[in-house]
Amino acid sequence: MRLRHHATVLTTAVIAAALLVAAPPAQGRDRDDRQREDIRRAVEAGEIRSLADIIAGVRSQLPGEIAGVEIERKHDRWLYEFRVIDARGRLFEVYIDARNGTIERVKEK
Repeated sequence: MRLRHHATVLTTAVIAAALLVAAPPAQGRDRDDRQREDIRRAVEAGEIRSLADIIAGVRSQLPGEIAGVEIERKHDRWLYEFRVIDARGRLFEVYIDARNGTIERVKEK
């Protein structure tokens, strides 16, 4: 009986520790939530184009397949950052102005 109690306590402690490690910090979640809200508002206000609109406009100009996309605000401008892999396996970062869909820079990584 005593051994079972210790095993239960140990299991509970391990699960609790795993949850603490796996859970992102609350500040990070709050910042992500705020950024998502800022992006949503900017799209609704027409300040920036939606990701779907951007992809439709630039897909044929990209040097390969889209592997990932992020959006960030730099110097009061929203930029979509596409990670693109070409047919030879090279990775590129393609920066696109979120306001008008213009490709600003292509950088091989």
